[in-house]
Amino acid sequence: MQVVTASEMYEIDRFTMEEIGLSGIMLMENAGQAFVQKALPYLHKDQKIAILIGSGNNGGDGFVIARILKSLEFQADAILIVAEEKLKGDALYHYEIFRKSGYDVHPITNVNILQNYDCIIDAMLGIGVKGELKSPYSELIAACNNLKKLKLAVDIPSGVPADGNHPINLAFKADVTITLQHPKISAFTYPARDYYGKLEVVSIGIPKKATQSVVKLERRCWTEKEVRKTMQRRSPSSHKGMHGKGLVIGGSLDMTGAPVMTTKAVLRAGGGLTTLAIPDVIHPIVASQIVEAMFSPWETENGHFNGELGTDVSRFDAVAFGPGVGRESGGEKILSTLLDNAKVPLIVDADGLFYLTRLKERLKTRPYPTILTPHTGEFARLTGCSIEEIEKNRFQLSRKFALEYGVYLVLKGPFTIVTTPSGSQYVNTSGNAALAKGGSGDVLTGIILAFVMNHENLQEAISNAVYVHGKAADVLVNENHSMIDCIATDIIEGLPSVFRTLNI
Repeated sequence: MQVVTASEMYEIDRFTMEEIGLSGIMLMENAGQAFVQKALPYLHKDQKIAILIGSGNNGGDGFVIARILKSLEFQADAILIVAEEKLKGDALYHYEIFRKSGYDVHPITNVNILQNYDCIIDAMLGIGVKGELKSPYSELIAACNNLKKLKLAVDIPSGVPADGNHPINLAFKADVTITLQHPKISAFTYPARDYYGKLEVVSIGIPKKATQSVVKLERRCWTEKEVRKTMQRRSPSSHKGMHGKGLVIGGSLDMTGAPVMTTKAVLRAGGGLTTLAIPDVIHPIVASQIVEAMFSPWETENGHFNGELGTDVSRFDAVAFGPGVGRESGGEKILSTLLDNAKVPLIVDADGLFYLTRLKERLKTRPYPTILTPHTGEFARLTGCSIEEIEKNRFQLSRKFALEYGVYLVLKGPFTIVTTPSGSQYVNTSGNAALAKGGSGDVLTGIILAFVMNHENLQEAISNAVYVHGKAADVLVNENHSMIDCIATDIIEGLPSVFRTLNI
């Protein structure tokens, strides 16, 4: 499922109509039909439904939606926000079909009439919005946002810029957005994503050829469908040596829990043989919490690594560095050595990313795969950009960094984005706010390490790890936890349910 910009979506529509020959009238009919089918579970016939209709193509979709709902005997009113003479093209055609079907169009007279409805469907403005909203949209949307009614948006909430990189002063705040054919970039950027509510995607019959002919950058949603297709299954005759020898390097005197969570996640996610390298002063503490791993205690200084590697990293198939290492100089020396000597995939997380700010130029010449897993704050430090700038431009900035430094970049957050060294991008579709806890990233690092050792394709390994991590949170919240009480170690214990669900 491709994620698109506004300009790409306009060009896809144009190609579909001019090069393939599907008319805009037909696409609009398809859009309305698909919207209603997806919206039906949210609606019931004793509701009064207002469809707020603007003058453009989004408004044309609204007329189709209103007609179909009325034909299904819903109490639906088409409320036109603009003067009839402003309707044109395909929207005017569907307005006339609506009227000829025997239905009335109600002009907006007062925003207070919205209080008479149980559900509001936003078909006012589409993907071309930039800047502040003008009257009558501004007053109407402000009134909608103040109502405690079910609110659905057609394609994109009115007032939200499709590309997500423009300020939002006012926009329709939907409970559910049913987007047409392709999700838009703003569905995965902040603050735009907060206006979408739950995101649903429906096909309106645009052939794949149109998208493939127009969109040159791979920017896709990674869903359960992709996970099921690409997850590696175990051979009945496999043994532990076939599932990877992984090394986790982490921990310090004041952060003993992080490497424990990472290592447990590696084991639970299928790592064959896992070794945990830790400062020798915390060896007894950590060893008492994990019985399935092997340990490599390294020399320390003031409770932190002293900078010398205590084992031969060439013995391992993949290495993860960073969870709980702290910010003493010894950690930077270790990372510097790993960048040169680890001739296997290297995952850098947590305080490892702090050191990387000074070492990142070395990434450009490293010939082996490097996987970075920053959250927005860590990525801000790596790039020198503000957090606000990153949130508005997550796709562009993560792609720029991955291309420049030749890394796999996992930009964590709601809808984590995985970017490959070639610039292809994959948006995770699992997870919830239960993951907004300390330790969640340490667990993800462990899952990534395990999957990297058990997949032939690194992008698939990383994207699947991110999905499974989020899916564990979804399963836990749906079963016996809440977003409030769920903690990082619960995510590890939730992995078996996910693997069973995926039939792995």
